[in-house]
Amino acid sequence: MQRRVKFGIGIGVILVSMAFLAWLGYGESKTYYHTIAELPTLRGDARGHRLRVGGTVEPGSIHRMPGRVDFVLQGEGQSLPVSYVGSDPLPDTFVDKSQALVEGSLAKNGSFVAEQVQAKCASKYEAAPTAGTPAKAAETKSGSTQPGSTM
Repeated sequence: MQRRVKFGIGIGVILVSMAFLAWLGYGESKTYYHTIAELPTLRGDARGHRLRVGGTVEPGSIHRMPGRVDFVLQGEGQSLPVSYVGSDPLPDTFVDKSQALVEGSLAKNGSFVAEQVQAKCASKYEAAPTAGTPAKAAETKSGSTQPGSTM
């Protein structure tokens, strides 16, 4: 009987420990989305949370330096200076006037320190212009001008 009690207490301690670690992990992984216009209104604890902010990269603002990339996000008539310090390379679509989503924290000076940057893909892709349609290109190569004819 005493063995079962000890075993039950051991299982209880393990379950409580796992629940506590899960609760801590949940609290650490929360990220709050805010607009650039909302950032100056954040007070107290809200300034210390992990934040996600979206906007348009200001043309000419991307400056690559050793260990970081500085740029400015624009949105709702306001701008936000951002320093990307993450270890992942920036996406190829991260260029001037692209839509970007940054995740990180707000610095005391009002700038944003990003640990992750996502650049939105263009909403429309266009095919590169070609000399002709594929069927005409094939006809030209084979020397045939009529469909189905052979030499």
